[in-house]
Amino acid sequence: MSSKRHLKEKRKREEKRKQRIRARIFGTKEKPRLCVFRSKKNLWVQVVDDEKGHTLISANSKEISLDKKLTKKEIAFEVGKLIAEKALGVGIKKIVFDRKGYRYHGRVKSLAKGAREGGLQF
Repeated sequence: MSSKRHLKEKRKREEKRKQRIRARIFGTKEKPRLCVFRSKKNLWVQVVDDEKGHTLISANSKEISLDKKLTKKEIAFEVGKLIAEKALGVGIKKIVFDRKGYRYHGRVKSLAKGAREGGLQF
């Protein structure tokens, strides 16, 4: 199997998994959706009201001040705490977690742990 074909099939599987998860997850005004996107270097998080189609708040790993050398998991934990702080400032306490097809381990799990520790419930 060529590498191009392998990557194409991998992307197709990822997209199907994302659609399957997204079909069951819906954010409302009372309980918005926490959406995660991760790249190789950075992590972005949004709190979305799907009824109106608006992003209420967002945070990313670029907002974290790097005074000392942190691992990607530690940065994800800090992003989770940051999004929780912003959400509580707006009055959001409960959310629906949308991992977007990513496995619940590593940076995604650290992000969720940080958000929970910051005060969000999901």
